[in-house]
Amino acid sequence: MDMSSFWRTPGRATLRDIALVCVADALVGASFGAVAVSGGLPLWVPVAMSLLVFAGGAQFAALGVALAGGAPLAAVATGLVLNARHLPFGLAVADVLSGPRWARLLGSHLMTDETVAFTLRHDDPARRRATYWLSGLALFAVWNLSVLLGALGAHAIGDVNALGLDAAFPAVLLALVLPALADRATRRTALLGALIAVATTPFLPPGLPVLLALLALAPTLLRPRTPT
Repeated sequence: MDMSSFWRTPGRATLRDIALVCVADALVGASFGAVAVSGGLPLWVPVAMSLLVFAGGAQFAALGVALAGGAPLAAVATGLVLNARHLPFGLAVADVLSGPRWARLLGSHLMTDETVAFTLRHDDPARRRATYWLSGLALFAVWNLSVLLGALGAHAIGDVNALGLDAAFPAVLLALVLPALADRATRRTALLGALIAVATTPFLPPGLPVLLALLALAPTLLRPRTPT
């Protein structure tokens, strides 16, 4: 397969959705860079964190701990809790991470919620692999560039919270999820997961309610499959 056909393999709808998420990612990344620098951190900190960690939610959580005066270990622990969801994600997309060790390491580093979600849309191995790598590389490039630009323009932006950039990302994700909610079983599972997350948020550290929301999948996974 040549490179041009490789990039077309995911399909037009998936490519469109990846582009939409990249736009939202750029807004959130710029916000992260601006918040970090305006909070007093040197420019290299958000840039290095984005390159080495590449996990938006974990980065924001760690940044919040750091700007609040928390210990570095507390910031790291917060990020690790949030990223614990990548363990089941890795099992779900293990087939696309085959190959040399360097490729598996790079692929693991590119793993995000969005990349896994796009990959799980497809059953065909070639399409899954192309979708994963295209989404992962595109999001990595957009996120790191936007973080750098946001950090460089921190003083010009002023109050980044007033811009509401943090709302752009969940808004785009909600738009992508809505079509799947037409299915009754999917809608019921999503509602149960949301209720679990909301109910446990006041009592648990950040990140754990999201992990507990995965319990909503249990009825679906345990339900006997009817032969087709």
